[in-house]
Amino acid sequence: MPEAASAAATRATIGDSEFDRDTAVTRRAPGVYGIDLSAGWTIISAVNGGYLLAVLGRALADALPHGDPFTISAHYLTASQPGPAVVRTDVARTGRNLSTGQASLFQYDEHGEEIERIRVLASFGDLDSLPDDVRTTAKPPAFPPMDHCFGPEDGPAPVDGSSAITDRLMLKLDPATLGWALGQPSGKGEMRAWFGLADGRDPDPLSLLLAVDALPPTAFELGLTGWVPTVELTVHIRCRPAPGPLRVSITTRNLAGGFLEEDAEVWDSSDRLVAQSRQLARVRLG
Repeated sequence: MPEAASAAATRATIGDSEFDRDTAVTRRAPGVYGIDLSAGWTIISAVNGGYLLAVLGRALADALPHGDPFTISAHYLTASQPGPAVVRTDVARTGRNLSTGQASLFQYDEHGEEIERIRVLASFGDLDSLPDDVRTTAKPPAFPPMDHCFGPEDGPAPVDGSSAITDRLMLKLDPATLGWALGQPSGKGEMRAWFGLADGRDPDPLSLLLAVDALPPTAFELGLTGWVPTVELTVHIRCRPAPGPLRVSITTRNLAGGFLEEDAEVWDSSDRLVAQSRQLARVRLG
């Protein structure tokens, strides 16, 4: 079999990939789910926030009568660690087109006491039922083709500690946003990259929740280093993504008081804006 055909034959599919296995939840009781958070999605010492959002999104997709996230807002209360966790969901409202619910993820401290890690409020619907009418002034980000961009394998790790998540992603960053890796940050607060899952799984609405929070922080291009923990993250899923790699563009316009915002756009292979997000994150100055 030719090499290209062999690679295509081994591509993971939606529902049968590492991402799907590591975000799968087990229903223990109505509205209560168990999961073992995988160490494969950590950065430094904490579990990635986009991965956590996908976990809670999967639990809510089971608890609600609609399966696709339309909007989800998360507050990150404490840093999550790999290991056992419990997700508790609550249905706030169900309607013909949208259902709304909330969910919280809990872990346990050394004394066996529950600690709430993340709390979300979300509305779910059916993306396939949306009309095709699009009226927009938004344009796909312009950056080089994938073979002219660079991934984590092309340079040193950007931060100390675990970077296990990078082994599970296909990330190719726009060279114009890589000044930080060369010790010459641009100061513009921009990050752009081609994005996919390393096993070739095509994107879907749940993986878009990961995509908005998987690039290096824009703080790196502002000349800052280290962990940039998310305080709050809101994601809007606009339509079901087409197969193929995504393009993610993230910008920060204002860092003040030790906090910055990150606005993300995610575009699919058909030049459609499929997800948008805004997050507030904390940075360590000095």
